[in-house]
Amino acid sequence: HVQLVESGGGSVQAGGSLRLSCKASGFPLSSRCMGWFRQAPGKEREGVASIESDDTIIYAESVKGRFTISKDNTKGTLSLQMDNLKPEDTATYYCATDRSCRSGWYRRGSWGQGTQVTVS
Repeated sequence: HVQLVESGGGSVQAGGSLRLSCKASGFPLSSRCMGWFRQAPGKEREGVASIESDDTIIYAESVKGRFTISKDNTKGTLSLQMDNLKPEDTATYYCATDRSCRSGWYRRGSWGQGTQVTVS
């Protein structure tokens, strides 16, 4: 069955960097949409970055130029490099997968338990 386990969250000052990792199992990454979404208390869930099975990548406007998503199909891992972090990036970040990255992918499929990112 699908299992996603995130790691790498933490606290950092504005302008700093963090790298999130996700270990996926139970399915081949190469055949599915993989991505990260985030949710802060009282706010809507936001799709941060996604990578389609054909390696098409899409970023939210709010993180373009600062975040980089990547995956390793062989190792079954998904990563999110976050640079120049801002206080508004503070949220719980979730690794997620769905059949495709079409609109609303982060509201469907499966996701992990999440990892907290706090930027002060």
